[in-house]
Amino acid sequence: MATAAEQKTKFPKITEEGLADLRKRIGVKIENTVEPWNYEATRDGIRHYAHGIGDDNPLWCDPAYAEKTKYGSIVALPSFLFSTSRIVSGYCGGLPGVHAMWAGADWTWHKPVLRNDTISTEAYLKDLIKHETRFAGTAYQQIYHVDFYNQSGDKVSECDSYVFRTDRDEARERGTKYTEARAEHESVSNKFTDEQMQEWFELYRNEEVRGATPRYWEDVQEGDKLPRMMKGPMTVTGFIGYAQGWGGLYIRANKLHWKLIDQHPGLGIPNKFGVRDVPERVHWDDDFAREVGTPGAYDYGPERCSWLTHQVTNWIGDDGFLHKSNCQIRRHNPDGDVIFIDGSIVRKFEENGKKYVEIQQRAETHRGEMSAIGTAVAELPSKG
Repeated sequence: MATAAEQKTKFPKITEEGLADLRKRIGVKIENTVEPWNYEATRDGIRHYAHGIGDDNPLWCDPAYAEKTKYGSIVALPSFLFSTSRIVSGYCGGLPGVHAMWAGADWTWHKPVLRNDTISTEAYLKDLIKHETRFAGTAYQQIYHVDFYNQSGDKVSECDSYVFRTDRDEARERGTKYTEARAEHESVSNKFTDEQMQEWFELYRNEEVRGATPRYWEDVQEGDKLPRMMKGPMTVTGFIGYAQGWGGLYIRANKLHWKLIDQHPGLGIPNKFGVRDVPERVHWDDDFAREVGTPGAYDYGPERCSWLTHQVTNWIGDDGFLHKSNCQIRRHNPDGDVIFIDGSIVRKFEENGKKYVEIQQRAETHRGEMSAIGTAVAELPSKG
């Protein structure tokens, strides 16, 4: 009789042949990139993305407010650019049928993206790095570089983002990273009290959007802390809310779903009805999420990166500019998790006549587990 593990779906493996094919692509410009969710930074596109991460900053969402700022128009929040490139968001080539987990990004923004700007991109595979992990044994970090341009040809941003290619069977059957988390996630006693949630919700009630009040560089000191930001409690509804603004990677319906699977058979993984569905369903399908080795349906990596930048843009105000952000995802956050983001100023400096602060960020679950770490560099206005 087959064991429970043997009855589980057996997934494609990472092979030397597949890795050799990937290495040939390093440095080669990617032609015919996948159509993005947004070509243009429209009023609705910006607002939908902002609302997808729980960000109600009027600079992104209120035209009447934004007209009175130095921009004279709605501005796209920095992380909106995730919606203009499937590649920066985790769409990767090679190793068909092998799981890909988005795990981090290193962004640099050069210019703001304004309402109705049209964004084009250029991308290439930058590197492929072998790692040994607790989650799935041997894994490969697949790094892409993407440049973003507006309709005038100005480079508005650039980013190195990466996914980890992992063996689903290895993660499910022998991975040790989530042994305790799986048991806790399935426990009926793992419920929050109303009192506990109301205490957490005070962070939402008191969340400050700096807005039109300038935060001057001279008034900031190394060691200053940013207000703690909360995200959650995680729900599948919230994950879908993010996908509405971001667009997802493989979310298609009917004929378009069939075309996607027909062109890329490795994306089609049978569901309980035998219908080939996309691997992205780990974000809403608990059973499938467990098959790939995680505790349950979990949040999106670009979503969490966007939460970190949200904390910074709230703090710097309308006259600040987020110049850089590095985010590294350290664990999956399944539904039921609560995330707390803390940040502090670790450096003040001047460069090319501009005044900057460097911010160190750390996101933890309500259990004290590291969820993500990040570093941001923001330009602040000067009294001088």
